[in-house]
Amino acid sequence: MAEARPPLPLMAWRQVRYENRLFWRTPMAAFFTLFFPLMFLLLFNLLFSGDPMEIAGRGSFTVTQFFAPSLAAFAAASATYTNIGIGTAIARDQGILKRFRGTPLPPWVYMAGRVASGVWIAAIAVVIMILVGVLGYDLHVYPGRLPAVIISFVVGTASFAALGLALAALAPTSDSAPAVANATILPIAFISDVFIPISNPPGWLVTVGNIFPLKHFVRTLQDGFSPFHASSAPEWGHIAVMALWGVAGVLAALRFFVWEPKTEGRRSRRQTAS
Repeated sequence: MAEARPPLPLMAWRQVRYENRLFWRTPMAAFFTLFFPLMFLLLFNLLFSGDPMEIAGRGSFTVTQFFAPSLAAFAAASATYTNIGIGTAIARDQGILKRFRGTPLPPWVYMAGRVASGVWIAAIAVVIMILVGVLGYDLHVYPGRLPAVIISFVVGTASFAALGLALAALAPTSDSAPAVANATILPIAFISDVFIPISNPPGWLVTVGNIFPLKHFVRTLQDGFSPFHASSAPEWGHIAVMALWGVAGVLAALRFFVWEPKTEGRRSRRQTAS
């Protein structure tokens, strides 16, 4: 008599635990996701401590008020977009996805576990960043704004997770996935108020930054900890942009994602042609 398959929620939970173990067993991924952004927060406070930062149209921020939320958003984006994109591409080209697809585990449960693990790591990164800001640099938390911050976090990480799957689907090989991930997220971070608050930027640069979801993610988290932002309601305009990018990521992943190694597909086509 065949053994009964475990319930789907239990299978998903086991997959999340499996993906989490893989993450913590990869020290480089843990460093760049959790400690690299935190290192910038410590460095910026060391270099610019005591110097208020005048942000055009938004007021005078302390270093921690500005950088703790922006670096938290960047860490969350890295945990989802970068890690999911690169990790999925590597698993595909190593044949891991193909083997998983041949098991009783439903493919969507596997992907759900990978995405949920990325969101969980993102939550850890955000909490660490905010805790360091609160305990070490007097970052003020406004409890009334936390629901809006949580909504922004959920939509933002879901959007970047979908874009990570799109990255894995579109990357030609697993070797190219890290280059594609870094070439897309790092330049956008510099025009999204993550590392440098740009004073009086040209209009075209503002427009380019507003197109991409990272700036909207950063802005919603910054406003959640800003003494100059009075509203506790979610900023639906920023959230809508992130959601649209998430939908685009899902559509791209559904259209182009494959479970077999792409190198294997190219090899088969060459053999057929010869």
